[in-house]
Amino acid sequence: MSLNTTIFECRDVGMSFGGRAVLDGVSLEARPGEVLGVVGPNGAGKTTLFEILSGRLRPTHGQVLMDGRDITALPLHQRARMGLARTYQSPVVPEALTVGEVFKAARQAFRPYLTAHQAEWAAHQVGLAVPLHAPAGGLGTLDRRRLLLACLLMRKPRVLLMDEPAAGLINAEVDEIDGILRYMARELSVAVLVVEHRLELLAAIAERVIVLDAGLLIAEGSPHAVFDNPRVRAAYFEADTDDGAMAAEQATPA
Repeated sequence: MSLNTTIFECRDVGMSFGGRAVLDGVSLEARPGEVLGVVGPNGAGKTTLFEILSGRLRPTHGQVLMDGRDITALPLHQRARMGLARTYQSPVVPEALTVGEVFKAARQAFRPYLTAHQAEWAAHQVGLAVPLHAPAGGLGTLDRRRLLLACLLMRKPRVLLMDEPAAGLINAEVDEIDGILRYMARELSVAVLVVEHRLELLAAIAERVIVLDAGLLIAEGSPHAVFDNPRVRAAYFEADTDDGAMAAEQATPA
Protein backbone atom coordinates (compact mmCIF):
# COMPACT_ATOMS: atom_id res chain seq x y z
CA MET A 1 0.00 0.00 0.00
CA SER A 2 1.33 3.39 -0.97
CA LEU A 3 2.45 5.89 1.66
CA ASN A 4 0.07 8.33 -0.03
CA THR A 5 -2.95 6.08 0.54
CA THR A 6 -5.13 7.05 3.49
CA ILE A 7 -5.90 4.01 5.63
CA PHE A 8 -7.49 5.72 8.65
CA GLU A 9 -9.18 9.09 9.05
CA CYS A 10 -11.75 11.15 10.84
CA ARG A 11 -13.90 13.85 9.29
CA ASP A 12 -15.40 16.87 11.03
CA VAL A 13 -15.38 15.11 14.42
CA GLY A 14 -17.01 16.99 17.27
CA MET A 15 -17.64 16.03 20.88
CA SER A 16 -19.60 17.86 23.55
CA PHE A 17 -20.04 17.10 27.23
CA GLY A 18 -22.83 18.91 29.08
CA GLY A 19 -23.18 21.41 26.27
CA ARG A 20 -19.45 22.24 26.23
CA ALA A 21 -17.57 21.47 23.01
CA VAL A 22 -14.39 19.48 23.69
CA LEU A 23 -13.70 18.86 20.00
CA ASP A 24 -15.06 20.96 17.16
CA GLY A 25 -14.71 19.88 13.53
CA VAL A 26 -11.44 17.93 13.76
CA SER A 27 -10.32 16.04 10.65
CA LEU A 28 -7.14 14.03 10.08
CA GLU A 29 -5.73 11.36 7.79
CA ALA A 30 -3.19 8.62 8.58
CA ARG A 31 -1.19 6.69 6.00
CA PRO A 32 0.66 3.38 6.15
CA GLY A 33 4.32 3.76 7.02
CA GLU A 34 4.16 7.21 8.61
CA VAL A 35 4.18 8.64 12.11
CA LEU A 36 1.56 11.34 12.72
CA GLY A 37 2.10 13.43 15.85
CA VAL A 38 -0.79 14.94 17.82
CA VAL A 39 0.12 17.79 20.17
CA GLY A 40 -1.56 20.60 22.06
CA PRO A 41 -1.78 22.18 25.51
CA ASN A 42 -3.59 20.50 28.38
CA GLY A 43 -7.32 20.43 27.73
CA ALA A 44 -6.90 20.69 23.96
CA GLY A 45 -8.93 17.52 23.33
CA LYS A 46 -6.14 15.06 22.46
CA THR A 47 -7.30 12.26 24.77
CA THR A 48 -10.93 12.71 23.76
CA LEU A 49 -9.87 12.43 20.11
CA PHE A 50 -8.08 9.13 20.81
CA GLU A 51 -11.11 7.85 22.74
CA ILE A 52 -13.23 8.52 19.65
CA LEU A 53 -10.71 7.07 17.19
CA SER A 54 -10.34 3.89 19.24
CA GLY A 55 -14.08 3.38 19.70
CA ARG A 56 -14.40 4.05 23.41
CA LEU A 57 -16.48 7.15 22.71
CA ARG A 58 -18.90 7.97 19.92
CA PRO A 59 -18.64 11.55 18.63
CA THR A 60 -21.45 14.05 18.81
CA HIS A 61 -20.98 14.53 15.08
CA GLY A 62 -18.55 13.50 12.37
CA GLN A 63 -17.15 10.22 11.08
CA VAL A 64 -14.29 7.80 11.69
CA LEU A 65 -13.26 5.73 8.68
CA MET A 66 -10.89 2.82 8.08
CA ASP A 67 -10.16 1.68 4.54
CA GLY A 68 -12.89 4.08 3.47
CA ARG A 69 -15.47 2.29 5.61
CA ASP A 70 -17.47 4.28 8.15
CA ILE A 71 -16.68 2.70 11.54
CA THR A 72 -18.05 5.51 13.71
CA ALA A 73 -20.58 3.21 15.36
CA LEU A 74 -18.27 0.20 15.74
CA PRO A 75 -17.09 -0.64 19.28
CA LEU A 76 -13.46 -0.99 20.27
CA HIS A 77 -13.24 -4.79 19.95
CA GLN A 78 -14.55 -4.77 16.38
CA ARG A 79 -12.05 -2.09 15.42
CA ALA A 80 -9.30 -4.24 16.94
CA ARG A 81 -10.27 -7.11 14.64
CA MET A 82 -9.93 -4.73 11.70
CA GLY A 83 -6.33 -3.92 12.67
CA LEU A 84 -6.67 -0.91 14.97
CA ALA A 85 -4.53 -1.05 18.13
CA ARG A 86 -3.99 1.36 21.02
CA THR A 87 -1.65 1.90 23.94
CA TYR A 88 -2.20 4.18 26.95
CA GLN A 89 -0.03 6.62 28.85
CA SER A 90 0.36 4.24 31.78
CA PRO A 91 1.70 0.82 30.68
CA VAL A 92 -0.54 -1.33 32.88
CA VAL A 93 0.17 -5.07 32.71
CA PRO A 94 -1.40 -8.00 34.63
CA GLU A 95 0.74 -7.90 37.77
CA ALA A 96 0.03 -11.49 38.82
CA LEU A 97 0.92 -13.11 35.48
CA THR A 98 4.27 -14.06 34.02
CA VAL A 99 5.40 -12.64 30.70
CA GLY A 100 4.61 -15.98 29.07
CA GLU A 101 1.10 -15.98 30.53
CA VAL A 102 0.48 -12.45 29.26
CA PHE A 103 1.51 -13.55 25.79
CA LYS A 104 -0.74 -16.60 26.01
CA ALA A 105 -3.72 -14.45 27.03
CA ALA A 106 -3.03 -12.11 24.10
CA ARG A 107 -2.62 -15.01 21.68
CA GLN A 108 -6.00 -16.39 22.72
CA ALA A 109 -7.86 -13.08 23.07
CA PHE A 110 -9.89 -13.82 19.94
CA ARG A 111 -9.81 -16.15 16.96
CA PRO A 112 -7.81 -17.05 15.08
CA TYR A 113 -5.65 -18.04 18.03
CA LEU A 114 -1.98 -17.31 17.49
CA THR A 115 1.06 -19.47 18.10
CA ALA A 116 3.90 -19.09 20.57
CA HIS A 117 6.17 -18.58 17.56
CA GLN A 118 4.16 -15.49 16.58
CA ALA A 119 4.55 -14.11 20.10
CA GLU A 120 8.29 -14.76 19.92
CA TRP A 121 8.46 -12.92 16.59
CA ALA A 122 6.60 -9.92 18.03
CA ALA A 123 8.84 -9.79 21.11
CA HIS A 124 11.91 -9.75 18.85
CA GLN A 125 10.49 -6.88 16.77
CA VAL A 126 10.23 -4.60 19.81
CA GLY A 127 13.43 -5.75 21.51
CA LEU A 128 11.80 -7.48 24.47
CA ALA A 129 14.43 -9.83 25.89
CA VAL A 130 13.10 -11.06 29.25
CA PRO A 131 12.43 -14.67 30.32
CA LEU A 132 8.90 -15.95 29.81
CA HIS A 133 8.78 -16.96 33.48
CA ALA A 134 9.55 -13.40 34.64
CA PRO A 135 6.66 -11.72 36.52
CA ALA A 136 5.09 -9.08 34.30
CA GLY A 137 4.58 -6.89 37.38
CA GLY A 138 8.32 -6.81 37.97
CA LEU A 139 9.18 -5.28 34.59
CA GLY A 140 10.41 -1.72 34.30
CA THR A 141 8.42 0.89 32.40
CA LEU A 142 10.22 0.41 29.10
CA ASP A 143 9.85 -3.38 29.13
CA ARG A 144 6.19 -3.03 30.09
CA ARG A 145 5.72 -0.88 27.01
CA ARG A 146 7.60 -3.41 24.92
CA LEU A 147 5.44 -6.25 26.27
CA LEU A 148 2.20 -4.42 25.49
CA LEU A 149 3.44 -3.46 22.03
CA ALA A 150 4.45 -7.05 21.32
CA CYS A 151 0.99 -8.29 22.34
CA LEU A 152 -0.52 -5.86 19.84
CA LEU A 153 2.07 -6.43 17.15
CA MET A 154 1.53 -10.19 16.95
CA ARG A 155 -1.92 -9.42 15.53
CA LYS A 156 -0.28 -7.41 12.70
CA PRO A 157 -2.08 -4.09 13.34
CA ARG A 158 -2.32 -1.61 10.50
CA VAL A 159 -3.05 1.43 12.66
CA LEU A 160 -1.56 2.10 16.10
CA LEU A 161 -2.72 4.85 18.46
CA MET A 162 -0.09 5.64 21.12
CA ASP A 163 -0.79 7.94 24.05
CA GLU A 164 2.44 9.46 25.43
CA PRO A 165 4.75 6.48 24.82
CA ALA A 166 7.71 8.37 26.33
CA ALA A 167 5.99 9.02 29.68
CA GLY A 168 8.06 7.75 32.60
CA LEU A 169 11.15 7.02 30.50
CA ILE A 170 14.65 8.41 30.81
CA ASN A 171 16.36 9.87 27.75
CA ALA A 172 18.13 6.66 26.72
CA GLU A 173 14.83 4.77 26.93
CA VAL A 174 13.09 7.44 24.86
CA ASP A 175 15.67 6.70 22.16
CA GLU A 176 14.59 3.03 22.35
CA ILE A 177 10.93 3.97 21.86
CA ASP A 178 11.98 6.26 19.03
CA GLY A 179 13.61 3.30 17.26
CA ILE A 180 10.62 1.00 17.83
CA LEU A 181 8.16 3.53 16.41
CA ARG A 182 10.35 4.18 13.37
CA TYR A 183 10.67 0.46 12.76
CA MET A 184 6.94 -0.25 13.09
CA ALA A 185 6.06 2.56 10.71
CA ARG A 186 8.74 2.19 8.07
CA GLU A 187 9.49 -1.54 8.09
CA LEU A 188 6.07 -2.95 9.03
CA SER A 189 4.00 -0.24 7.26
CA VAL A 190 1.92 0.58 10.34
CA ALA A 191 0.22 3.98 10.47
CA VAL A 192 1.31 5.30 13.88
CA LEU A 193 -0.57 8.17 15.56
CA VAL A 194 1.23 9.53 18.62
CA VAL A 195 0.07 11.92 21.34
CA GLU A 196 3.28 13.10 22.99
CA HIS A 197 4.43 16.00 25.18
CA ARG A 198 8.12 15.34 24.50
CA LEU A 199 8.19 17.46 21.40
CA GLU A 200 11.78 16.64 20.56
CA LEU A 201 10.66 13.04 20.02
CA LEU A 202 8.00 14.07 17.53
CA ALA A 203 10.38 16.49 15.82
CA ALA A 204 12.69 13.51 15.22
CA ILE A 205 10.26 10.82 14.10
CA ALA A 206 7.00 12.34 12.82
CA GLU A 207 6.45 13.02 9.13
CA ARG A 208 3.48 15.22 10.01
CA VAL A 209 2.10 16.88 13.13
CA ILE A 210 -1.34 18.25 13.94
CA VAL A 211 -1.95 20.73 16.74
CA LEU A 212 -5.15 20.97 18.76
CA ASP A 213 -6.11 23.96 20.89
CA ALA A 214 -9.40 24.23 22.78
CA GLY A 215 -10.88 21.45 20.64
CA LEU A 216 -9.89 23.02 17.31
CA LEU A 217 -7.27 21.83 14.84
CA ILE A 218 -5.15 24.94 14.41
CA ALA A 219 -2.17 23.66 12.39
CA GLU A 220 -1.00 20.67 10.36
CA GLY A 221 2.21 19.96 8.49
CA SER A 222 5.83 18.96 8.96
CA PRO A 223 7.17 19.28 12.52
CA HIS A 224 9.50 22.13 11.51
CA ALA A 225 6.71 24.14 9.86
CA VAL A 226 4.19 23.47 12.61
CA PHE A 227 6.50 24.22 15.52
CA ASP A 228 7.47 27.53 13.88
CA ASN A 229 3.85 28.53 13.24
CA PRO A 230 3.12 31.78 15.19
CA ARG A 231 -0.40 30.64 16.05
CA VAL A 232 0.94 27.39 17.46
CA ARG A 233 3.59 29.16 19.49
CA ALA A 234 1.00 31.55 20.88
CA ALA A 235 -1.32 28.70 21.87
CA TYR A 236 1.22 26.21 23.13
CA PHE A 237 4.94 26.70 22.97
CA GLU A 238 5.21 30.24 24.31
CA ALA A 239 2.99 29.77 27.34
CA ASP A 240 3.96 31.93 30.30
CA THR A 241 5.79 29.10 32.01
CA ASP A 242 9.37 27.92 32.01
CA ASP A 243 8.15 24.48 30.88
CA GLY A 244 6.43 25.98 27.84
CA ALA A 245 9.52 27.92 26.82
CA MET A 246 11.70 24.87 27.28
CA ALA A 247 9.36 22.72 25.20
CA ALA A 248 9.48 25.23 22.37
CA GLU A 249 13.26 25.30 22.42
CA GLN A 250 13.54 21.50 22.45
CA ALA A 251 11.03 21.09 19.65
CA THR A 252 12.70 23.41 17.16
CA PRO A 253 15.05 21.38 14.95
CA ALA A 254 18.61 22.63 14.62
